[in-house]
Amino acid sequence: MRLTSLRQALLAFAAYFALAGVQAWPLPLHLGTHLTGSPTGDTGVYVWNLWIFRHELVNLGTTPFQTLEILPLAGPTDLSLHNYTVFADVLALPLLALLDIVSAFNLIYLTNVALAGVGMFFLAKRLTGRVAESALAGLLFAWSPYLVTRGQAHFSLVAIAPLPVFLLLLYRAWDTQRLREALLAGAALAWAAFCDPYYAIYCVLLGTAFVGSRILSVTFVRRPVGELRAARHLVNLAFGTLAALIVCVHMLGGGDLQLGAFRISMRTLYTPMLMLTVLVIVRLLLSANLRISVLPMPPQRWMWRAAVAGGVVAAVLLSPTLLAVGTRVLDGRLVKAPVLWRSSAPGIDLVSYVLPNPNHALAPRAVVGWLERGHGGFADQVASLSWVGFLVILVAWRLGCFRPERLWLWITLGFGLLALGPFLHVAGINTYIPTPWALLRYVPLIGEARMPSRFIAVVTLGFSVLFAFALAGLSTRYPARRRAILGVAGLVLAFELIPAPRMLYAAHLPKVFEPIAADPRPIRVLELPTGVRDGLSSLGNFNASTQFRQTLHGKGLIGGYLSRVSTRRKDVYRTMPVMSALLDLGEGRKLEPHKLNRALANANNFVERTNLGYVVMDSARVTADLRDFAVIIFGLEKVAEADGYELYVPRRER
Repeated sequence: MRLTSLRQALLAFAAYFALAGVQAWPLPLHLGTHLTGSPTGDTGVYVWNLWIFRHELVNLGTTPFQTLEILPLAGPTDLSLHNYTVFADVLALPLLALLDIVSAFNLIYLTNVALAGVGMFFLAKRLTGRVAESALAGLLFAWSPYLVTRGQAHFSLVAIAPLPVFLLLLYRAWDTQRLREALLAGAALAWAAFCDPYYAIYCVLLGTAFVGSRILSVTFVRRPVGELRAARHLVNLAFGTLAALIVCVHMLGGGDLQLGAFRISMRTLYTPMLMLTVLVIVRLLLSANLRISVLPMPPQRWMWRAAVAGGVVAAVLLSPTLLAVGTRVLDGRLVKAPVLWRSSAPGIDLVSYVLPNPNHALAPRAVVGWLERGHGGFADQVASLSWVGFLVILVAWRLGCFRPERLWLWITLGFGLLALGPFLHVAGINTYIPTPWALLRYVPLIGEARMPSRFIAVVTLGFSVLFAFALAGLSTRYPARRRAILGVAGLVLAFELIPAPRMLYAAHLPKVFEPIAADPRPIRVLELPTGVRDGLSSLGNFNASTQFRQTLHGKGLIGGYLSRVSTRRKDVYRTMPVMSALLDLGEGRKLEPHKLNRALANANNFVERTNLGYVVMDSARVTADLRDFAVIIFGLEKVAEADGYELYVPRRER
């Protein structure tokens, strides 16, 4: 039985790996020379993750969770809270012994796409018992616009396979009551965290929803007409009054309203719409009676043992990260973004759900342009769900007696609401209507998933499962036409979702860096403009392509980018005279005389401390003031210029 399951898993992986190649076409023809995302963006850092992990572990024989290769001026840089993609880093270890880093990165990208399809296939097969229907659900998941778009920038989010695998193991653990599945579910949770920390949080939410659906039954029963009539009338009156007040003040452009002894100040609609939403919820609760009952469940002793066992496995595997988080909390160095009521990260626009696949060759340019103008740009706004999927679900609902498992309907709808962000936007218009995320973003742990648009990962997961249920329902209703239904659905789905040909980006080392790569000395490179950048802020003007090029020339850097950089490290860079001047000039600010004098006085010390060997300037981004400053204080001499870059050596090297 196990051999059969293993053989089926290998065949499924081979099939979905081939489909991943089609999805990424023509990438398979350019594995060693091109990427599906630009090295000047986040893609460059994801490639760097593979290099630095192996460099620290294999070349230097140290822990891969800290480094001196970037941001070295405040001591070793902690990588445990960086979006480090440890799963991909581990996969890269054997590959990098045989292949160049670009080829290894591309193979891992294709592997993650294939694993996503395999995970969905086995989850759908567990739920529907149908192989072909589950295979098409895996195709929908692996070729979804969400996954393709994230493969242009956010490569950690492409490693989505832990989500369906985690749920599959939860189903098995609940049904068999075996501790082994609970242990594996804990390992899947750790796997999710090592792919992207957001996915670990999503697993916790999905696990809570799964267990809740198994132990509680929630139903709404309409109340008798005469029950709570006075309360309903009172809420209706308050609702109407508040709605009229909002309309009047909004038409007047905001301001103050005097009602007798009361003065109401209304500048925006955030608070009034929150009050209006609360009244709507109260009115619905007054119209329906909420009933919660406990369902038969496995022995509580087993449930506690399974939860503890899974949690221990996850904690042990995640111990480097948990230790780093605990240490930072105790030292007061944990980097945390403030959650602001009005201006924290928004989600996607409601219209994005029903837009046609924007990655298709025939996608209207107007659709792509509209998404690019949204918050976070194209990568964070794509949420298109398959029109073919919608059609299949609708037809199955009407003709195939399709009724999905309630859990999956609520998962899809619930996470769909969360992905909208704290306030509902429709066609670019902020309605000011709060969503559940307006409150959940303040909950510890859950709030760490600060980009609500990424909840689309779970929406796509739930939608793919509903699609599998719908196909299975149609096949059951029309068994004689099963092959025709599946054939037509598969062909139309593939045509709708295929993004090929994909845009590819050259991944090569500019010529001016070749002398740096050939230099055997352990020197450092200063690329200008430089800086300290993380996911929350930026000092100077650092570009991620600098770290991508580090993977090719292998020399240490002075600036750097990480998902999270401690405040202490930023303060060190701000207070160092030379770095402070470089940061100011990189941001386009004029250098004050006293800062210039301090930088001149500390220039030699800076060169010695950093072991500076080369300075490279990006001709298109470096300002004249920054160039002149660097040439003067470091005594630079230009030795090469090509491909938009200038190579200099400091006085010490001459």
